[in-house]
Amino acid sequence: MISRIPKFLRLIAGKECEFHIPTKEKIIYLTFDDGPVPEVTPKVLDILKRHNAKATFFCVGDNIRKYPELYKILLDEGHNVGNHTMHHLQGLKTSFSDYMKDVEQSAELCSSNLFRPPYGRISKRQKQELLKRNFRLIFWSVISFDYSKKISQEKCLKNSLKLHSGDIILFHDSLKAEKNMLYALERVLLFYSEKGFRFCAIR
Repeated sequence: MISRIPKFLRLIAGKECEFHIPTKEKIIYLTFDDGPVPEVTPKVLDILKRHNAKATFFCVGDNIRKYPELYKILLDEGHNVGNHTMHHLQGLKTSFSDYMKDVEQSAELCSSNLFRPPYGRISKRQKQELLKRNFRLIFWSVISFDYSKKISQEKCLKNSLKLHSGDIILFHDSLKAEKNMLYALERVLLFYSEKGFRFCAIR
């Protein structure tokens, strides 16, 4: 598992896909996929609040539909949100029309110009259409692999401690990722805060 995305993969994806946000400041961009989930997301919010950190939550539209009050809390607490499709579709396994309909459904609930494709996979045509609709395609610099049952909490943390200024780290506020994510998140915040980093939402 390669946790830090190699430069050649970023080049293949194209400059329209954002893996890193250039900055002269000591800033890290925390992102969470697949929520909001009532069993997990509030725990994430509590940790972020304790560390005065802001994040971007790429929400599954169906979860927004099921938990609108929790979605509102994300915004009320100063975090940002992004579209992660309505039903967490894998772009390369979904027809163009079905994929775009799913994105539209989610956009009705999540009014954001930020978009992250589930699994990080979309076709060239899907990508072009999303850009045409003025979405920013946000990927990641570092992935924690918090959702993997094959790794320990310590390995998840090790995956996450490879960050530089302007990097985007990917966690998941999901039941599957909960144990590893909560362990790593707290320690990432402590480690980089001590080095003078701030944690900001993507705007």
